[in-house]
Amino acid sequence: MEIDYSNIKVIGFDADDTLWVNETYFREAEEEVGRLLSHYETPNKTDQELFRMEIKNLPTYGYGIKGFILSMIELAIELSNGKVSNEIIAKMLDIGKDMIHKPIELLDGVEEVLKTLSKDYRLIVATKGDLLDQERKLEKSGLLQYFHHIEVLSEKQEANYKKLLKHLDIKPSEFLMIGNSLKSDILPLVNIGSEAIHVPFHTTWQHEKVSAKDTNGIEYRTVKNLTEILNFFKVK
Repeated sequence: MEIDYSNIKVIGFDADDTLWVNETYFREAEEEVGRLLSHYETPNKTDQELFRMEIKNLPTYGYGIKGFILSMIELAIELSNGKVSNEIIAKMLDIGKDMIHKPIELLDGVEEVLKTLSKDYRLIVATKGDLLDQERKLEKSGLLQYFHHIEVLSEKQEANYKKLLKHLDIKPSEFLMIGNSLKSDILPLVNIGSEAIHVPFHTTWQHEKVSAKDTNGIEYRTVKNLTEILNFFKVK
């Protein structure tokens, strides 16, 4: 696929599962919740119900670990008909705190790519989630020096991206987004006239999955590793 990036002035990066590991920790936490609530429901059913609870609570809590913690507790109360023990609730809180304090595990090639591209382009982070948590991750990552701007969006939708590009004072055609989610990082950008590169992560939250029909006819690149992106740019 021949896509011309010569007009690009600003490159945006998703954060979770694009720059560093994130979703893996949620999967581990879900398994632990299944074990904690196995007295009330099967782990598979608990996993399904937890996803339902998260989606129901998104308008109230938004994305991120804190909303996940509250959804865990609410589900425990619901499945147990209010009989869940304080001990289990305490263990759920510990699961959430452990997730928040996980060390940052950068994905392969991240710093090399940012260091190289930052010489010729303005780089930004465009992510969603809990503001405090994302700020903490960025600080711990050691990557802040490479970014011109940090934007934590409530939702990654076309309207939100348009506002961001207006704030950055660039045209959609001058922006390239790089991320692991087709739903959040790729499709909205292509739809507003920007470029996008998909870097799949081995684990994808169910809420972020799209069908083949959604991507049919949409032009974007997919790479296996972030470092492949450097092949598309003439950098110093």
